[in-house]
Amino acid sequence: MSQPDPLQPGADAPTFTFHDADGTEHSTADLKGCPYLVYFYPKDDTPGCTKEACAFRDGFADFQKAGIAVIGISADSEASHAKFREKYQLPFALASDPDRKVIDGFGVWGQKKFMGKVYDGIHRMSFLIGPDGKVAKTYPKVKPEEHAAEVLADAQELT
Repeated sequence: MSQPDPLQPGADAPTFTFHDADGTEHSTADLKGCPYLVYFYPKDDTPGCTKEACAFRDGFADFQKAGIAVIGISADSEASHAKFREKYQLPFALASDPDRKVIDGFGVWGQKKFMGKVYDGIHRMSFLIGPDGKVAKTYPKVKPEEHAAEVLADAQELT
């Protein structure tokens, strides 16, 4: 089992494709020149992940005003993401990464401990990507309820 090794500020953000809520495919290459947030979460429709997603949903208009795209990523399937988006009316993209290419590219996979069990999994981390395509800020420790406001404050400094 390995420890996560998240990208640090100044690193080039990996380019990847994702689908928005209506199923249209996009690429982060298309976001060049615009800041965006990539947030990783362990599993759809679990308590912490739901709190975090709903906080981004509730602040989504502010992210739009600031010109910040929000992309959530987990290893869950597209079908699971669709149910999660619909259930909580999430207006931003949720990218499915079952092969862990993006998860590994950002360095968020590694050893976790929960209720005495040790296992490998996705760590709840986020990356604010600047208009230049580089990591502007890494969030290695995320509090689900507070994270959206923290990111928004940092993102407004980029724009």
